[in-house]
Amino acid sequence: MPLKLLVAVNPASGGTDKTEAIAQIRGFCQEHEIELAMLMLTGTADGKRIQERVTHTKPDRLVAMGGDGTIKLVAEVALRHNLPLGILPTGSANGLARELGLPTQLTEALAVATGSLEQPIDVIEVNGELCLHLSDIGLNAQLIKYYQQNNWRGMLGYARGVVRVLLRKRVLHVTICTPEKEISRSAEMIALANARMYGTGAVLNPDGDMADGQFEVVLLRQFSWIEFIKMFWRFRPFDPQKTEIIEAQSVQISTRRKAYFQVDGEYRGRITQVDARIRPGALRVMLAQPLGESGS
Repeated sequence: MPLKLLVAVNPASGGTDKTEAIAQIRGFCQEHEIELAMLMLTGTADGKRIQERVTHTKPDRLVAMGGDGTIKLVAEVALRHNLPLGILPTGSANGLARELGLPTQLTEALAVATGSLEQPIDVIEVNGELCLHLSDIGLNAQLIKYYQQNNWRGMLGYARGVVRVLLRKRVLHVTICTPEKEISRSAEMIALANARMYGTGAVLNPDGDMADGQFEVVLLRQFSWIEFIKMFWRFRPFDPQKTEIIEAQSVQISTRRKAYFQVDGEYRGRITQVDARIRPGALRVMLAQPLGESGS
């Protein structure tokens, strides 16, 4: 029986026209005798539309074509139906694809998405929401809010956001509870990391592993211009003297005052409590190499 593929396409991802890419996908599937269904995402009720299309077409594999936001949206449906997830990264950052060692060239990415190497990875459930990559409380979430709220673009927009955040930054006083211990800390940002780096390539959690059955709570005690600039430079680790990392399978974080909060690059408002737990090996993904060999 031919492989049945459902590809969910975000036509706006990366700011590029997808006409040629869609034609490539159709040609690839025809050449390899793959049964193809495609769904163009519109930004309105996309999760529901993907769910309905999966129920109707009953694919063997679900593929996301877009950036990290699109991948997360499609992954939620793949997780619900226990379907393998293929990734065709066409976003501006493609942080998850980089973390998983996936190619960004379309023909190579198609070969991986329709190939035979499948590996389960962990996901974090954060306040009832799926987190594939990184969530955080504090300065970066505040920056994302400003960036999205003002529709800023590029380095100039980023610089404007950084200035505004640093002028308004404040220390968070938090209580962190795991099944093993309870601690109190002061920090300017707290991240829940299932991965090693942000989409820009900035390394937050050097020893992160998306298939080790745990995540890391990363506390950044002090942020400066230099630390923010590192978030836009690839492979520049944060200052370990200003960082504390706590390994966890579940955690509850409480803040004295409401704090900015984001999940996988999407601002989620101001919160006083975060509940997170790992779901080991919950998501099946198609890879080019096993995670340990891809550098992850």
